[in-house]
Amino acid sequence: MSRIYIPTSSAEQWAQFLAEPTKHWRQGYSARTLAYSWQEAGGFPSEVGSVLAAAFPSAELLLALPEYKVPLPGGSRASQNDIWVLARSGGQLISIAVEGKVSEPFGPTVQEWQAESSPGKVERLSYLLSLLGLSAVPDTTRYQLLHRTASAIIEAQRFNAAHAVMLVHSFSQSSEWFQDYAAFASLMGGSATENSIVSVGLCSGVSLHLVWVRGNAHYLSK
Repeated sequence: MSRIYIPTSSAEQWAQFLAEPTKHWRQGYSARTLAYSWQEAGGFPSEVGSVLAAAFPSAELLLALPEYKVPLPGGSRASQNDIWVLARSGGQLISIAVEGKVSEPFGPTVQEWQAESSPGKVERLSYLLSLLGLSAVPDTTRYQLLHRTASAIIEAQRFNAAHAVMLVHSFSQSSEWFQDYAAFASLMGGSATENSIVSVGLCSGVSLHLVWVRGNAHYLSK
């Protein structure tokens, strides 16, 4: 993984980091919508900043990296975050893993992901459960939510941040797939509502928070 990053001057530059730019960089889809929302904000999009402020007054975005990969044990495929953010509030650092959505689901369930079992998958799931302080998860849990939350924690540990946030920035105006997020929040010991931050306590030595924010529909047409 490269340690050198080049600043972007436009949202269009985000496309180069996608695994399949032609397929995913389309109007009304999450990658493009998220890119325009965050690039034009020049910091936190207003709706994101407002929700974070409930737990992190005057939160300041220090660094945002599109399509940021966090290596995980059990295979070569990393967790690719739509955006990873390093922020600061009250003198404490915050690691934020952002998952952008429009109508897309959170990928396969744990049961579907395990359909073709391998030693690597066994190792990875065991690692994720240990990191998140879970002994087991329902088969219906979305695997993506596990490794995206793990990304926030791993990078919090790496940067000595006190807080880790897994943030879903959904531009679905009908809140598609919110129930999957809410089920995950419940599994982690929280009760989820839209446009709110759920603090679920310490996880691997880091204060963990889960967030669902509805994005500005204006960016769907960008």
